[in-house]
Amino acid sequence: MDTQSLRAFLAVVDSGSFSQAAEALFLTQPAVSKRIAVLENQIGSRLFDRIGRGIGLTEAGRMLLPRARQILVMFDDTQRALANLNGKISGSLTLATSHHIGLHRLPPVLKTFTQQHPDVRMDIRFLDSEQAYAGVLDGSLELAVVTLAPSPDPNLVVVPVWTDQLRFVCGRDHPLAHCTQLPLAALSEHDAVLPGHLTFTRGIVIETFLREGLKVRVSMSTNYLETLKMMVGIGLGWSVLPETMIDDELCIMPIKHLPIERPLGYLFHSSRTLSNAARSMIKLLEQARAVQT
Repeated sequence: MDTQSLRAFLAVVDSGSFSQAAEALFLTQPAVSKRIAVLENQIGSRLFDRIGRGIGLTEAGRMLLPRARQILVMFDDTQRALANLNGKISGSLTLATSHHIGLHRLPPVLKTFTQQHPDVRMDIRFLDSEQAYAGVLDGSLELAVVTLAPSPDPNLVVVPVWTDQLRFVCGRDHPLAHCTQLPLAALSEHDAVLPGHLTFTRGIVIETFLREGLKVRVSMSTNYLETLKMMVGIGLGWSVLPETMIDDELCIMPIKHLPIERPLGYLFHSSRTLSNAARSMIKLLEQARAVQT
């Protein structure tokens, strides 16, 4: 059972398509099909059911899936451990970050890193924080710089670097704009536009209201804070946004409540051998953390 066939298998599973898996692996579709056929011959079972234009895992495929991920994580971990022995900082660094952090927090860190380590190929993936957590846990991501979960997974090393102060904001034509003082309960009477249901940020906001026995009327959702800002600006509802994003288009509402905070930082799997490149990135993140304190 070779690693190339296992990678082809996982690529088909993750993309749901032989053609998209071929694009992701920079192979032809027949080459991917051949690798899957080799794997099926080795285990003596079909891995996919091909129904019409769709594909689905067989029972054998479902059984192989978690084991294939574990095998490749161990293989890649061994490769990193061996590569680290020479002390060189090169190779590839797969790092995930959210769009907001990638735009507003990471640029100075990334600039310094690329200047110091030109031999490292950066594979930056812009993902929701929740997706990044899942990627670090399943081994597909080496490092993530994201909004931190309220309850960290015990398998992860999680380190806060920055703190976002979230302010209650509305558009300049909103009924609550320009008020001198407002209780938190006043917001429950108006529509809100917030990040999606399963995001850490939305959970922090909803929990803040629940502690006061209040509910939030969410009319629309999007995971992109820049889009939320636009929605608030044109009067679709109030929201919470980091102070760094607030400009003259928005009004900060003087809510009689402590500002909501969300921690931002980095995480990696505690059982993973980090590459020299990842260790160097963490060193720069720690320097950024020291500046904040």
